[in-house]
Amino acid sequence: MQKKKVAFICVHNSCRSQIAEALGKHFAGQKFEFYSAGTETKPQINPDAVRLVKQRYGIDMTEKQFSKTMDQIPVPDIAISMGCDVTCPYIGKAFDENWQLPDPTGKEDAFFLQVIDEIEKRVKAL
Repeated sequence: MQKKKVAFICVHNSCRSQIAEALGKHFAGQKFEFYSAGTETKPQINPDAVRLVKQRYGIDMTEKQFSKTMDQIPVPDIAISMGCDVTCPYIGKAFDENWQLPDPTGKEDAFFLQVIDEIEKRVKAL
């Protein structure tokens, strides 16, 4: 049986969606294929996200992940908006969920870790 494809969609695909992709693969990669994408890209994944995910889970997001747009991933079976606060792109289907997570970019580590904890909880609930 083929695994369902789950895509986490955000504006820049550099922070929340990247964290969700990494944690999805880590906690539920045997059940789903996980991807992330955005309406725009950034030259690199948010360094605070990279540092904190590596500290907490031992996952180096820079090894296999990079900022990408929707046309660079397969059409997902399940699409989850991270809370774009803008109009997310039409991706061939409606969003299945909008997690409405605040963007921790530029915030202190404690706030970042709260967002990471919430992403972990929601990924595990999939």
